[in-house]
Amino acid sequence: MDAVNTSGKRKTAVARAVVKEGTGKVVINKIPIDIYTPELARLKIQEPLGLAPEKAAKVDISVNVQGGGVMGQAEAVRTAITRGLIDFFKDEELEAMFRAYDRSFVINDTRRKLPKNPLGHGARAKRQKSYR
Repeated sequence: MDAVNTSGKRKTAVARAVVKEGTGKVVINKIPIDIYTPELARLKIQEPLGLAPEKAAKVDISVNVQGGGVMGQAEAVRTAITRGLIDFFKDEELEAMFRAYDRSFVINDTRRKLPKNPLGHGARAKRQKSYR
């Protein structure tokens, strides 16, 4: 079977994953998952691999991720890996299991930050009024 290309997004982070037959190696931006830091991001990325260990052991996954922050990148990578496993094995049950566990495994998170408004310092904050 050939390689499968998938992508995942979260905020401004975009992850592109290549899933091909192999021995269970996972690489993110050329860094093996075992030494990927911070640990919390690594644990988030490993969630889909832990849910389907027998399938994850049969493939090599290479992910390239850009933009956003550390956790945004981690969630984008997680979505890309999950979609890659589903596409590679063409398994409906696998997709249903991932969706039941957490919908964001399969579906990109579309939430973005509100734009700043002219009155005030941020999206919601306004300049205070004083009548005295």
